[in-house]
Order: sequence, then structure tokens, then C-alpha cells
Amino acid sequence: MWLMTDESIQPYQRIVQDVRDRIRLGHLKGGQKLESTRVLAEKYQVAQGTVQRALAELRTGGIIYSHQGRGSYIRESAAEVVADPTTQAIKRLEEQVADLTTRLERLEHDRTSTDS
Repeated sequence: MWLMTDESIQPYQRIVQDVRDRIRLGHLKGGQKLESTRVLAEKYQVAQGTVQRALAELRTGGIIYSHQGRGSYIRESAAEVVADPTTQAIKRLEEQVADLTTRLERLEHDRTSTDS
């Protein structure tokens, strides 16, 4: 059974948090298929309805998608969705720095072209 802590939250919320944590840690990756509802219910020792509620919340949160009769899969963008706010802020800053660097290089290139 997977690690589930904090008994103060609902069982379906613990499953949601566990899946999010497994994605954050790289144990689940985009495109990867989740276990069946039955298998998840056994692993978490909950009713299948509890697993279905957790999967519904994960779908709503954009973390998984499901195909009728084929199962549920981790979205390619799931790692970004579950990343902690600090990691997300750092990633945005890195993107902004890269954009500014490109702009600066373009300006310097344009300036040296006109100086010639």
C-alpha cells in the first residue's frame, strides 16, 4: 500500500494528494496509465466509489484524463499542475529571463548592424 498520511482529510482527498505527490516526485509521468479503479481501491483499502471520486477530482484539476473502458492516464502537463508555487514562480522567472536575454541579444545585434 502507498503512503497516505493525515487522517483528518477524507479518504478520496488522500488518494488525490498521493497521486499528486507521486507525480511531483516523478513516480508517475505524463501519458502513464493509472491502475484500475479496483486495483486502486485494494491498494488504498477503500471502496471503488471513493477511488472514482478521487479520479473525478483529479480530472477536474487537469491532472488526469480518462477514456471509457480504457482507463485513466496522467496528463502530459500534470507535473506543471502539481508543482509547488515556489517551483512554478522560479520556472516563470527563468522563462522571463530567457525572453529578456533573447530581446537583448536582438537589440545588440541590431545596434551593431546599424553602427557598421
